Amino acid sequence: MDADAAAALIPAGANVGMSGFTGAGHAKAVPSALARRIRAAHAAGTPFRVGVWTGASTAHELDGALAEVDGIDLRMPYQSDPVTRAHINDGSMEYVDVHLSHVAQMVREGFFGTLDVAVIEVSSITEDGRLVMSSSVGNNVSWIENADALMLEVNHWQSEEWHGLHDLYLHSTLPPHRRPLLITHAGDRIGEGSMPCPLDKVIAVVETHAPDANPAPHAPDAASEQIAGHLLELYRHEVRIGRLPAALLPLQSGVGNVTNAVLRGMLDGGWRGLTAYTEVIQESMLELLDAGVLDVASASAMTLGPEAAARFNDEVGHYRGRIVLRPQAISNHPEIVRRLGVLATNGMIEADIYGNVNSTHLMGSRMMNGIGGSGDFARNAFLSCFVSASTAKGGTISTIVPMVSHVDHTEHDVHVIITEQGIADLRGLPPRRRARLVIDNCAHPDFRAELHDYVDRATHGGAYGLQTPHLLGEALSWHQRFVETGTMRR
Repeated sequence: MDADAAAALIPAGANVGMSGFTGAGHAKAVPSALARRIRAAHAAGTPFRVGVWTGASTAHELDGALAEVDGIDLRMPYQSDPVTRAHINDGSMEYVDVHLSHVAQMVREGFFGTLDVAVIEVSSITEDGRLVMSSSVGNNVSWIENADALMLEVNHWQSEEWHGLHDLYLHSTLPPHRRPLLITHAGDRIGEGSMPCPLDKVIAVVETHAPDANPAPHAPDAASEQIAGHLLELYRHEVRIGRLPAALLPLQSGVGNVTNAVLRGMLDGGWRGLTAYTEVIQESMLELLDAGVLDVASASAMTLGPEAAARFNDEVGHYRGRIVLRPQAISNHPEIVRRLGVLATNGMIEADIYGNVNSTHLMGSRMMNGIGGSGDFARNAFLSCFVSASTAKGGTISTIVPMVSHVDHTEHDVHVIITEQGIADLRGLPPRRRARLVIDNCAHPDFRAELHDYVDRATHGGAYGLQTPHLLGEALSWHQRFVETGTMRR
């Protein structure tokens, strides 16, 4: 049937599980058709909203289209769409920010209610009725297992050569009966290349022909290049002193300019035999595979700009054996991350002088995107790095503050903080020594003296205790100053 007919089968109030992970492999046609149906219902004075569950962020044609018609009641577990973000922050859309590795189990346990319908993009359906995923896996396995009804979008733009790149582990057993996940190398496989389709659940099949909607990556700015240089030097240092092997340990990295700068810096750094165990394969990681720097990459999605996606789609078979796409419950699994000794690099909104990191909320209240998989990796990585420029908003905001306005990653899960100013390696350091190092190495010079003044006054009689000295009346004053005046500067 066509997308409008399929959308007509989704009732108001339904919880809908959509395929998609960082703009890859998302449902293309049914969400837009559902948005049109919701718009018409609202014009007629009929309430109509649905819950939207995904793997991670999607694309504007899914998140944005439904948010623009006020069609989403509750969104989880992660988003990055500006319209969706605006509805979350004005209180008209509820949002549950969830560790990506936790979603499948939480859905199975019923914390979000019943999964009424799943809309899944596939690249093909085999003759014996099995589903071949496309450019992402995300929560597709969980949606297919748990949904009451299933809609399939068969995207003929996606190459049929995708078959063989996926490793679909059907993790249906619950504690205490789970089996060990026998992944000891990034390229190991523990599941199947395609998934059996429960025919009794299928209520619609919609044919599409459309690429993913990811923009081309921006060229890294100067700060990103400097941060990348610091991180690569840290890796070289760890190799020199024998804490890391010459081929490093598996790489994990969030999405963005800094990540691209780091990975592209590895093209000319003499690195060889690298592996990746991460969430997303970006263009820079594809370049490392093409150059022979990276041997294998495991992830849950291929997030590529238009030109790179078209080229990859023509050459998918060339990467068989070197790329593995898994459910996010496996790509982000804490046990595997700990076993492999992953080197994790993730972005942050701000860090405080003691090493706590806020990666989700602006000024403590306004959601940016969500925690995504950063917590899955940071808590369990061999080396957990958080990166950011030292200032934001034209220098009016310091990303190094006395106390973060929201905590996503405590000081216990943060090994290294890097800005364009330098590196603060916090491993083994008590709080007061951490504070001096973070200020001296990572804070922007315009804010450094005031941060030192804060620590000095807290340490010399102003704090309730001296293990982690804080002036409670001032700890969030920088944020309050910004809210009131538009700048953290005095």
